[in-house]
Amino acid sequence: MRLFLFISSVSGFFSVALGAFAAHALKKHLDDYFLGVFKTGVEYQFFHSFALALAAILLGKVDLAAFRWSGYCFAGGIVIFSGSLYLLSLTQVRAWGAVTPIGGVLFLVGWALLVVGVRQMP
Repeated sequence: MRLFLFISSVSGFFSVALGAFAAHALKKHLDDYFLGVFKTGVEYQFFHSFALALAAILLGKVDLAAFRWSGYCFAGGIVIFSGSLYLLSLTQVRAWGAVTPIGGVLFLVGWALLVVGVRQMP
């Protein structure tokens, strides 16, 4: 639980910092498409930082494997989904876009596991 809360907090911090970086520094160096790609990475990182915190809080209440695996999926999804979008926008190597759906699937599995865990709660 603590690990997930720590990762969530760090991820939330960096999503705000990266959003500011995009708004101020990248705006001058990226076209609208790649700036939008970067901002999508920031948005998904931000939202899923909260999802990871939710998984951690639920895991602290009830120690269920579904909540634990949900946290792993959210953490992995943040790295793979948002990370690949950051790399895509900064390098403009479109092959990074092929990696992004793996992170998206991890996000979906994370949410599904939250549903399973909530259903299993006493």
